[in-house]
This record gives sequence, structure tokens and C-alpha cells, in this order.
Amino acid sequence: MHNIGKREFFAALGMGLLHSIFSLFVIFSSIWLCLALWIQEPFDWLISRILIGAWIAFALSVLGIYASQHVFSRRKDVIIYILVFILSLCWYFGLAPRHDREWNAEVEKSLHYERQGDKVTLHNVRHFDWHANGQATPRWESRSFDLNQITGVNIITSYWMGPQIAHTLVSFDFANTKPLTFSIEIRKEKTEDFSAIGGFFRKFELSLIASDEKDIIYTRSNVRGEQVYFFPVNMAKPEMKALFEEYLHKADQLQHDAKWYNTLSSNCTTLVFDMVQAVSKKPLPTDYRLLASGYLPNYLYDLKALDQRWDMKTWYQNAHVNPRTLQFAHFKHQDSENFSKVLRYGLPHSNPEHAP
Repeated sequence: MHNIGKREFFAALGMGLLHSIFSLFVIFSSIWLCLALWIQEPFDWLISRILIGAWIAFALSVLGIYASQHVFSRRKDVIIYILVFILSLCWYFGLAPRHDREWNAEVEKSLHYERQGDKVTLHNVRHFDWHANGQATPRWESRSFDLNQITGVNIITSYWMGPQIAHTLVSFDFANTKPLTFSIEIRKEKTEDFSAIGGFFRKFELSLIASDEKDIIYTRSNVRGEQVYFFPVNMAKPEMKALFEEYLHKADQLQHDAKWYNTLSSNCTTLVFDMVQAVSKKPLPTDYRLLASGYLPNYLYDLKALDQRWDMKTWYQNAHVNPRTLQFAHFKHQDSENFSKVLRYGLPHSNPEHAP
């Protein structure tokens, strides 16, 4: 048996480790780049697919899989791979979000506002009239609010892809006017459909919608058939006001600069958590349920942000919106005020006296 010294052994071990790390880099970087090309289609459909096929073949050659011959030489192929991947990163991170696209009607307009002290007038508040076939009669409004008249905050979760994933909305109650709901959403173009994978690859811009509850909740519970839950939360009044102001800051940011939506880091739940964290008296614990947004109500319950007189099973039973709104189309009064009353029927009110 051939004996080798320690230096040769560790050198061979180091080279083997280096090759393994580089192989993993090639595998994961190729997957990322192929998905980015697939989603973005920087050229037309056919050329983008040809580029994906060529890149896969080149990556396999670099790895020595199914192709024992290198394109040029081992060293040159590695250098070319790294340089092209760096260029692809420059292309990808150079993609800029925009305001001037052909937007879907429900996200066509951007929220902006005027403020004098605690009196705020929001422009482009959405109040669509949704029909059973999924179509809507567009209506955008201006509404005025007194931030000192905020009486409650509600978290709404709408389940569209199993129990783990929910869209999160935040609704504000007022003593002197109708409730208002904020929703952080993707800003779809007219030709686009939602894609969770696309949300990882700068496919969609970010949109902040301020809406009447009859619009943004009704369309989920009664038109799309999503399972919707309505949770009044305990929050101190100063924090309610500060949270509303955070939404105003977010509207300012999006008016000034378009932002990318990200399925993992900049979505409807993580951005709400960031805003609540900014106004909370004490830091909120990070938790996997902020990513598995379907379990957000359980997270709130553990923080004592939900009324503790009910356990979570009772909460889910009583907070379920669909059984109450199912017959709403047959109600005599189908206005916004009545819909908001139906949403809150049988639920405890937000309780600022017992905010965590």
C-alpha cells in the first residue's frame, strides 16, 4: 500500500473539500439561474428556454456529469462559469421595479394621502362591487379619518392554499366612520397570475391597498371561496394610532420608490410584523409562524393579543367569517356598514385595556 505523509493527506483532503463545495455551488447557482431565466424571460419564450438548456448542459460539463469532455479546459470552463454567473447576478439585481406598467384593475391606482395633524384624507381607497363571476365594478374613493377616533384593530387571515398559508389583512375600527382595511399585495399586471415561485424572483411589484371591508374581504369569502377568519386584537390605543401611521409611511415609500414583492421576506405577513414591531412597547419574538402565516392567529394568542377567555379551537370556530357571510347576497341591506357588522357578530371587541 502506498503511504502518504500528513501534508499530502491534508492537501488531498482540502482539494476534495474544495471540489465538493464548488460542485454544490454549481448545482445551486444553476438551479437559481435557470429559475430566474424561466420566470423573467429576458428574451422571448424560445430563446430563454434555449439559454436554460445550454446552461444546464454547460453546468453538467463543469461537474463532469454525462459529459466527460470539457468545452474548453477544466480551468477555463470553471472561470467562464463563474464570470457568466457574476454577469447574471448583475443582470438580476439590476432589474428595477416600476410604477408604469399595465396593471390589473384591482391594483391599478396607488394609495396616497393628505394630512393635517391627526386628520387624514386617503385617496384611492378601493371600494369595488364584486360579482359572483369574479368580475367587479371599479370604484375608487377618497375617505377622511381622525386618528384619535381609532377604536380597534383586527387581523384577518384568508386561507387560499391549505392551513399553513394565509393572506393577512389589517382592519381599523373608528368611532365616527366605517372601518378601513389595509392589504399588502402583489401588484399584478393585466396578463399576470400569482406565482409563489415567481415571488422569489422579482416577478411582482409590491402594492399597498386601502379598502372598504365590503370589497377586500367579501371578494375572498364570497367570490373566491377562500376561508376567512376575523380576529379583533388587544392593542393599546397609542399603538393603534402608531400602526396606522406606519401604513401611511409605507404608502409614502411606495409612492416614492416602487418595491419588489418577495414571497419569503417582503410579503403580506412579514411586512405587517415589521410595522407592528416598530410600534410595540417591547420587542416581539420571531417565530416560524410568521412564515407559515396560516398559524399567525396562534402566535397572536400566545402573545395574549387575542381574548384569553376562549381557547384557540373556540376562536377559530367563532372567528370563521364564511358561515356568516354565506347568505349576505340575500340580505335586505347589503351595504358596507351591514357587512362589517356581520364580520364582527358574536366576537369580542378589540380591548385596549388588556393589550399585551
